[in-house]
Amino acid sequence: MEWKVILKNYKFLLTLMMPINFTLALHETGLSAQPTGNSPDFTVLVFTKTAAFRHASIPDGIKAIQFLADQHHFQAEASEDAAIFTDENLARYRGVIFLNTSGDILNQEQQAAFERFIRKGGGFIGIHSATDTEYKWPWYGQLVGAYFKNHPPIQTATVKVVDSTHISTKTLPAEWVRTDEWYNFQEDPSARVNVLIKIDETTYSGGSMGENHPISWYHEYEGGRAWYTAMGHTKETYGDPLFLDHLWGGIRWATGAAE
Repeated sequence: MEWKVILKNYKFLLTLMMPINFTLALHETGLSAQPTGNSPDFTVLVFTKTAAFRHASIPDGIKAIQFLADQHHFQAEASEDAAIFTDENLARYRGVIFLNTSGDILNQEQQAAFERFIRKGGGFIGIHSATDTEYKWPWYGQLVGAYFKNHPPIQTATVKVVDSTHISTKTLPAEWVRTDEWYNFQEDPSARVNVLIKIDETTYSGGSMGENHPISWYHEYEGGRAWYTAMGHTKETYGDPLFLDHLWGGIRWATGAAE
C-alpha cells in the first residue's frame, strides 16, 4: 500500500513537471511555446543573438513577448541562429524583433536578406541594445535610428511622452517614472525618426544629450517600418504592464497589425 501511495505521488509530480520540462526543451532548441487553436494573426521572429555584451534579461524578454502573443493571438518564435536570415525563412514573418542583440551578428548574405525583407514591407522592432548592434552596417544604423554611445549606472528617472497619439504610447501616462539603464546615443536621431518618448535628464545622473534625449521612436524606412525603445535592460522591465503595452503597440505598428 505504501508503494502505491509513493507511485501515485510520483506520477502527480511528473504531471506538474511536464510543462516546465517542455518549456526548457523549447528554449534549448531555440523556439518558444506557441498558443494552440486557431491560426495566429501573424508571426514574428524574436532574434536574441549576441556577439558582445549579453543581457541576463533576455529570457525574461522572450517570456514577455510570448505572453503578449498568447494575449493578442499572434505567434512569436525565438532564435539565436543567424542562419534563419534567408529570403525563404524571413518570408514567414511580419516582423523581426531584435531583443537585446549586440555586436556583429549577421554576415553579408544574412544582412542582404534582411534588407530585402524590410524593402518588401517587413517590420523591425528593436529593444534596448538593438542599438548596440552592427556598428559596421550603415543600413542597419539608419533602420534602428541611432547607435549606442554609453550609459550611466541603472537608476530611476522620468520619461515624458512626446507623441501620445501613437498606438504604442496612447495608454501611457504623460510622465512615467521608472528604473532602467538609460542610453546615451552617438547622435540625436530626431531629424530622421518620429520621437515618441524622451527622458528628462534633470531627473537622473549621467545623461549627455541635453533637453532633447529620445528614448523611443519610430519611422518608415525603405518600404518597411521600424520601431525602437531604449528601455529593456532589467528583468523587472518585462513584468511592467506599462512597458508591455508600449511594446505591444510597437509590434502592432511595425507589423501593420494595427490597421
